[in-house]
Amino acid sequence: MDGFDEGYMFFTQWARVYVAGCQGEKYVNDVNLEIKKLVEHLNAFENYLTDIKQLKGDIAEFWHSDTFNINAVAKGSINRTFVDRSHDFASADIISNFGEKFGLKYYKNATQSAIQQSKSIFERYIEYQKKGGEDTLEKFLSDRGFTDNYVLNDPIYMGQVRIIPKEQLEKACEWLKRKIVTESMKRPEQVARYQETLNMLSDRIRDNNGTESVVLSNKDATKLAILAKKGNITIEELAKLDISTEEIIKFEYIAKQAFKAGISAAMISLILKIAPEVYRAIDYLIKNGKLNKEEFQQIGFVALQGGTEGFVRGVISATIITSCKTGLLGESLKNITSEVVGMTVVLMMHTMEKAFKVATGKMTRKELVDQLVKELYILTFSYSFGVITQSIIEVPVFGFMLGSFIGSVAGAFTHNVMIGFCVETGFTMFGLIEQNYVIPKDILEEIGIETLDYEILEAKNVESDKFELDKFFTDSIEVEMINIKFLRRGIVEVTKVGYIY
Repeated sequence: MDGFDEGYMFFTQWARVYVAGCQGEKYVNDVNLEIKKLVEHLNAFENYLTDIKQLKGDIAEFWHSDTFNINAVAKGSINRTFVDRSHDFASADIISNFGEKFGLKYYKNATQSAIQQSKSIFERYIEYQKKGGEDTLEKFLSDRGFTDNYVLNDPIYMGQVRIIPKEQLEKACEWLKRKIVTESMKRPEQVARYQETLNMLSDRIRDNNGTESVVLSNKDATKLAILAKKGNITIEELAKLDISTEEIIKFEYIAKQAFKAGISAAMISLILKIAPEVYRAIDYLIKNGKLNKEEFQQIGFVALQGGTEGFVRGVISATIITSCKTGLLGESLKNITSEVVGMTVVLMMHTMEKAFKVATGKMTRKELVDQLVKELYILTFSYSFGVITQSIIEVPVFGFMLGSFIGSVAGAFTHNVMIGFCVETGFTMFGLIEQNYVIPKDILEEIGIETLDYEILEAKNVESDKFELDKFFTDSIEVEMINIKFLRRGIVEVTKVGYIY
């Protein structure tokens, strides 16, 4: 295999892992970007003259909108919310691209928040008059887009999801339920607005796909408002409220992104694997004027093999880079790059593959070391060229992959040149290459040179005769005994009597 083919083969293995890693890295960067947006939006209130009691409501708007978007990016959802900042009558504080509107009220207690969220149009008109408004009721309604008086008992924020502080939700619901019971006996026409408010009351933004904002208490909203007026909102402050990649990005999200990255890696692998085979098939067609059935069968086999392997390596690479970037593997690994992870995964997979061959006797340990040294050499070239071209061609991923391809081919070519140089000069490359001038026997036999084997003299083992000593056994004498048996009291039986001669 020449340098180009060898370099190209290595590039196909390295490229799919790198692309998958880049996809995982981009995912974490997108989540971090949304977190930074929240920091910027809150710090935009620096030096505002608005009182803290009112400012905390503005803070809550950006908090709920931005934390929803953070979670949406983490879950891979396309749903987004936006703070409208409109001061029109009954305008929503937060709008969305999935059809829902949201209004926020952050008052000192649950009752006040519930009252403000359930306020009717007629009650707003009374407030308008108390503040010096001189318009008639008809003009007040027409200026705000209403054509008749039937809307007077409707809640101002009808149709909007009403959001209040998390610790107030339960008590606010209880207040609304009591109000419904009371008004049903006194003013039945008022029941509808309280019931509608109860149905729409919440402590967070939700969509229909399970994405939601992070709940915010009145106390935390006040604290954030104080920091925002000083411009002191930081990533660390948000982390205290569980707004960080470690808390937002769950392992199930990492697995989902790794699966997507694995599919991308499989596609890259399929394209890079098939390209040479397609070229050979076309070349065969041009030269012979017909298609070769075996060539196309080979293309299918290569595609299947390359896609499966690419998927596995892509999933591993994306899982590692995403886990590192989110901080799940420690703060020190947050700055790791997809290039480094890609190199690690390639070497790890190749080492495992070749170690298995060594264990099964299909490869020697020396061959394993030689292969790993060679791959590390080519990988170093690939990485170095990739960094150089990325600095010149500032197109994400493409610049690095172009340089990586050039570096892989250059690494394989120069490695072969280096081996040739070592053969010619005897240079051992600082001990990496073994110089052995003994030609293996199988090579000599293959080129037709007879070999002379030294006869091996094996000394015969001398075994001495074995003999066993005779064993002498003495005769045993058993002395006859006199048995005496007591039959009953007063009688003695003597079985035998012995006489001495």
